[in-house]
Amino acid sequence: MFLSKFEKIESFMKYISAKTALRLLISVFCCVVAISAQNPRPTPPQQERDVGQIKVFEVKLPVTVRDKKKNLVSGLTKDDFLVFEDGVQQEITFFSDEKTNPPVYVGVLMDTSPSTAGKLKFSKEAAKNFIYTVTRLRKDKAAFMTFDHELNLIQDFTDKLDLLDRAVDSVKKTGTQTALYDAIWFFCDEKLRTVPGRRVIVVITDGDDTFSRAELEDVIDIAQRTETTIFAISTKAGILGTVPGVEAGTVKDEGDKILDRLCRETGGEALYIGDMLALERAFKRISEELRSQYIITYRPRNQELDGRKRKIEVRLADKEKADKYKIRTKTEYRAISDDLKLNN
Repeated sequence: MFLSKFEKIESFMKYISAKTALRLLISVFCCVVAISAQNPRPTPPQQERDVGQIKVFEVKLPVTVRDKKKNLVSGLTKDDFLVFEDGVQQEITFFSDEKTNPPVYVGVLMDTSPSTAGKLKFSKEAAKNFIYTVTRLRKDKAAFMTFDHELNLIQDFTDKLDLLDRAVDSVKKTGTQTALYDAIWFFCDEKLRTVPGRRVIVVITDGDDTFSRAELEDVIDIAQRTETTIFAISTKAGILGTVPGVEAGTVKDEGDKILDRLCRETGGEALYIGDMLALERAFKRISEELRSQYIITYRPRNQELDGRKRKIEVRLADKEKADKYKIRTKTEYRAISDDLKLNN
């Protein structure tokens, strides 16, 4: 369970007198106010900025467009898109495509729980290939982290492929549990919150969460608030042979449905694989998608940070194109000024 700073103070105050507690609380409050005045909070996911004397916030949407054969669609312009929030059309304030997109900051999070032992070599090779493909020299950056009963950030963001290569190769053993939610929470909160580009997490996992303090709702919320798109590659079916994966027709279990929701509500996609070739194709699919995304930023007409979830819909303005193409992006966000930090 995540405890706020004031909850920690409250537990400490049980051991001191009420009078002393009151004095301590006042002192802490004054310190917090003073520190906050000197240190502005990190940029929230709904980017706040001053326009004259009026503070406004904007919402950034990575948008993927595919045709009916699932091919990526390029060449669209700002005028091709319409954005709606809670059914009301919004003003698009920024647009970019594959030629003008900002850099990608991608975190590769690898499951090293016990059940991954036989798959580790293949997962590592595929992860390295993905990093080579997705990281454009002197522009994009990648980081590498493992998770089991512990979270281990092996390599922070860098564009140096030799460092990333050594980081992946350094993984030799597995842990005892699967802290999937905590890994995503940590990476969003500590590593992606303030980076100046597109924020992406790719999770390689073969199991359900068994160890996290965070819950699914917490993870979706912080990913949306930090504008992080999550992709998941499920190796649950096994990659040593030719055992069919979920995409081959088997029924999705509860863990698969959770991965689907986690990715869908952050604008990403969950991919299910059954062999090494499928794993490589999954990584290639994600890499190509990140290259071909459109970035749309809009300024909500409703500027009140009321904490309420708001539904997002992106449409194509031309009916013929709308019939031919399918759009994927995040589906909602919570209108809140984001100053949440994870307390250990």
